[in-house]
Amino acid sequence: MNNKSENIHPVFDQLLPRESKESLLQQKGRVIWFTGLSGSGKSTIAKGVEEKLHTAGFFSVVLDGDNVRTGINNNLGFSTEDRKENIRRIAEVAKLFCTNGVITICCFVSPTEEIRNQARNIIGKNDFVEIFVNTPIEECERRDVKGLYAKARKGEIKDFTGVNAPFEVPANPDFEIRTTNKSVEESVSEVLHFVAPQVLFHK
Repeated sequence: MNNKSENIHPVFDQLLPRESKESLLQQKGRVIWFTGLSGSGKSTIAKGVEEKLHTAGFFSVVLDGDNVRTGINNNLGFSTEDRKENIRRIAEVAKLFCTNGVITICCFVSPTEEIRNQARNIIGKNDFVEIFVNTPIEECERRDVKGLYAKARKGEIKDFTGVNAPFEVPANPDFEIRTTNKSVEESVSEVLHFVAPQVLFHK
């Protein structure tokens, strides 16, 4: 029986190099990976960072957990294996964007070190910028704009991170933002201050 890999012939080495794309865009491709509990503020901060980068002339995209699960990952649930596959797929997509010079902002709970390391290994440690949105679960539940914590507490949602599934605090994030008692603008500004130097293009 033929091995299907024998019929796959990647042409990565025949495409325009990453440097050409980055030179055109005048920026460095990076994956900005937001991790944190549901309701911590990941997506809100990411949208603010994207807007600020756009205003400053940078090209970026936001890959958000809920958006991805309505499309490319709509066949996945929230079991441990499905969570791993969810992150594997999105990390591969993020890598494609990044290696074409795009600043790729990812918002995923990505609750364990194993899952986050999986993403880092796929994307490459030099391109992977891990940002921990550190918001206490009490504050996340207070916000609970989607009503998810309430449903999880009632047993209507299984394997919900922070309630009946674990969240492992990142051991060594590249940047940590604490959102309690901060405005969205303050949080966005702090993250942007950290990210901006890493995406500046140098000839």
